[in-house]
Amino acid sequence: MAPDPIALARDLIRCPSVTPADAGALDLVQSVLEGLGFTCHRLPFQEPGTERVDNLYARLGDQGPNFCFAGHTDVVPAGDAAAWTVDPFGGEIIDGQLYGRGAADMKGGVAAFIAAVGSFLDRNGPPPGSISLLITGDEEGPAVNGTRKVLDWMAARGERIDACLVGEPTNPRALGDMIKVGRRGSLTATLTALGAQGHTAYPHLADNPLPRLAEALHLLASSPLDMGTPHFQPSTLALTSIDVGNPASNVIPARGTARFNIRFNDLHTPESLEAHIRDVLEEVGGAWDLTVQTSGVAFLTPPGALSDIVAAAVEAHTGRTPELSTSGGTSDARFIKDHCPVVEFGLVGASMHKVDERVAVADLLDLTAIYRTVLERWFAGTERRA
Repeated sequence: MAPDPIALARDLIRCPSVTPADAGALDLVQSVLEGLGFTCHRLPFQEPGTERVDNLYARLGDQGPNFCFAGHTDVVPAGDAAAWTVDPFGGEIIDGQLYGRGAADMKGGVAAFIAAVGSFLDRNGPPPGSISLLITGDEEGPAVNGTRKVLDWMAARGERIDACLVGEPTNPRALGDMIKVGRRGSLTATLTALGAQGHTAYPHLADNPLPRLAEALHLLASSPLDMGTPHFQPSTLALTSIDVGNPASNVIPARGTARFNIRFNDLHTPESLEAHIRDVLEEVGGAWDLTVQTSGVAFLTPPGALSDIVAAAVEAHTGRTPELSTSGGTSDARFIKDHCPVVEFGLVGASMHKVDERVAVADLLDLTAIYRTVLERWFAGTERRA
């Protein structure tokens, strides 16, 4: 019998699973899935210097093709609980809205996954293939002990995913607005201009790095990286910090450091962007220290069978034709895309990470129906192709 997505979402919210704590969330998911006939694997991982994270891979069936729902039960901190209308981990319903940290991002989506599978089984019986769920506790954190590690474990066992739907809250305003078919990459650079300290009365005896730093930042921030592509908006560069650490007004500092983040489309790679930054530094001249960190590269699942099925299911239950988008930040789809076609569709994300995070109860019910229809249409298409 299919579980109630509202009750399950409320129970999950009541588990205060702030990254990396699980707080019983995956125990709850595992218990419900085992009741539906899934075989569950609990997968704890811990890289040196990081905190242990628990993950779950569950599969119903042992034949291909394998359709996977992917998501996470960890959440960001609630912040000032007194600023909330309700207990952030109370799972209360007020005026048709379910409140709580993770309601949108993304315990509501996980509950809808599970309820949709139960509903699919009630209506159709066992699928002609397999259904799986990949649920991590490390999406909101460093993402080193979560989905990527689970995928490595699966590959070592010969576990294959043929298609994946990630349940992140993709809709800006209303359920049915948007499906994500890719994501921009994210690169963070830390740039230090190096000089020689001196007295401001004798600037010729010092080497002030700050004018060079200002010139480099102006060149980097004022020149467009590209004009966008058919599926991606133009890449952006945003300055996030400028630090000198100089409390004295009569001292020329020896260094100045800036940090910026680039959200880039599929015209770029981390290597090409680093080369661009270094070209600008060479143009400005002087001594520099540059470090770059990439949390994800740009990727696109070209519109096709999977996005068509999800879009048709969305339109059938909401009456909206969803936009196929690559906007927003990063998600664990950036790891899954190396294994199979992946798209993202979930709840409305307007309140995620905010005080009074909430979702409409009606949206949770509709999302469950959408996910069930996706399963029905995907497996029907699989039978036709067979």
